[in-house]
Amino acid sequence: MKEFLKKKDIEISLKRYGIDALGAMAQGLFCSLLIGTIINTIGAQFNIEFLKQPVATVAGVDYTVGGIATAMSGPAMAVAIGSALKCPPLVLFSMISVGFASNALGGAGGPLAVLFVAIIAAEFGKAISKETKIDILVTPLVTIGIGIFLSWLIAPPLGKAAMKVGDVIMWATEQQPFIMGILVSVIVGIALTLPISSAAICAALSLTGLAGGAAVAGCSAQMVGFAVTSFKENKWGGLVSQGIGTSMLQMGNIVKNPKIWLAPTLASAITGPLATCVFKLQMNGAPVSSGMGTCGLVGQIGVYTGWVNDVAAGTKDAITAFDWAGLLLISIVLPIIFSLIFDAIFRKLGWVKDGDMKL
Repeated sequence: MKEFLKKKDIEISLKRYGIDALGAMAQGLFCSLLIGTIINTIGAQFNIEFLKQPVATVAGVDYTVGGIATAMSGPAMAVAIGSALKCPPLVLFSMISVGFASNALGGAGGPLAVLFVAIIAAEFGKAISKETKIDILVTPLVTIGIGIFLSWLIAPPLGKAAMKVGDVIMWATEQQPFIMGILVSVIVGIALTLPISSAAICAALSLTGLAGGAAVAGCSAQMVGFAVTSFKENKWGGLVSQGIGTSMLQMGNIVKNPKIWLAPTLASAITGPLATCVFKLQMNGAPVSSGMGTCGLVGQIGVYTGWVNDVAAGTKDAITAFDWAGLLLISIVLPIIFSLIFDAIFRKLGWVKDGDMKL
């Protein structure tokens, strides 16, 4: 069995499923749901008729350009997961149907359902791939058959479970914004720097509202914090690659000296409750944006998209100067200030030394 699994490149491990597959799922979301949301926002804000008008009608539902991209989030996630699991072509292409089914049946918690179903269907597909003389029939049949059966069986309860957890987190943040502001900001921020996908976690839990705002704060603090505290070692290239790229680049250095993680993490513990209690920062755009921080400014675009949606829905009167000030302070200014202060303290204590954050 071990030899067979090795031959099929089936690696049952936390890294393969919890890091590779989860990270790929987030990329699939970026290339569908997130991009679709951005396209819709651009069309609405700049009054671009082509982007505002329906370009296709399916089963009586009109779809704009962004709407089509958003509707493809299930297939995009499943194919991305299949790619991360190194599926052969027939299995990879079959994942399109699996992703659509699991995401649709999972409801609002569809991303979590896609993760589980896609992994299982992909591994079964890889196992049967090229084992028969009619591979072109058998491999897609097994992959799609197992994937859609599992979608029918477990996607609805998985989706409901994810939604319930997300609802509890968001409810708790509304009830205890200070405490939950700290917890959500720190935990999601740490997840962003770890080699797992904070964006996929937020998407799976449909994390929005005040909790989403705290998540944006925590992720931004990690990225901006590492970017400015390591500027002496990494200069402008490091500032850009970490500040609007990813703080995950520091993982190797964190393993060598975990204390370098203290400054941005403590900064997130401050900006999180400031976001929830003072600025009432809510992330009501696509949930995946909550776990992005300043990566490509996706977190900030998500917050802005939420504002636009709220104004259009009548739940928000207008986008105010206070809104913009809060977003700028929580995302960039305060993480810079607090991270530099804490970093200076830890360097004076000898916990952090020059070169510790060299990329």
